[in-house]
Amino acid sequence: MSVETLLSRLDKVRRTGAGRWIARCPAHDDKSPSLSVRELDDGRALLHCFAGCAAADVLAAVGLELSDLFPEPIGDRRPERQPFSAEDVLRCLEFEATLVYLAAVDICAGRALSGEDIERLAVAVARINAALEVAA
Repeated sequence: MSVETLLSRLDKVRRTGAGRWIARCPAHDDKSPSLSVRELDDGRALLHCFAGCAAADVLAAVGLELSDLFPEPIGDRRPERQPFSAEDVLRCLEFEATLVYLAAVDICAGRALSGEDIERLAVAVARINAALEVAA
């Protein structure tokens, strides 16, 4: 599958750079684009929903599967893994840190976090910690 196939099934698609787009996430009631799509040099597609939707859920909502994100293998050769750019990592960390900050503001104001908020906060902390482990 080409990234164009995926993009053709999404709404409010906008190019944000070479091989990069943002669109409305079909897996949740997305009012403004929160789904990041990136095409790697070898044809693989990467997805990230900034609201926290799983890639499998995003793809299922448009009738695709995870295997559709990867080009057909050529013999026994596996595509070379390309790391995320520092800018991509920092953008994701910025989003997760913002969630942590907003939760702290609510707690300091005496507002209780919902169970869903606590679960999302745990995801944010796990993602920040995972980024730190990879950087070490």
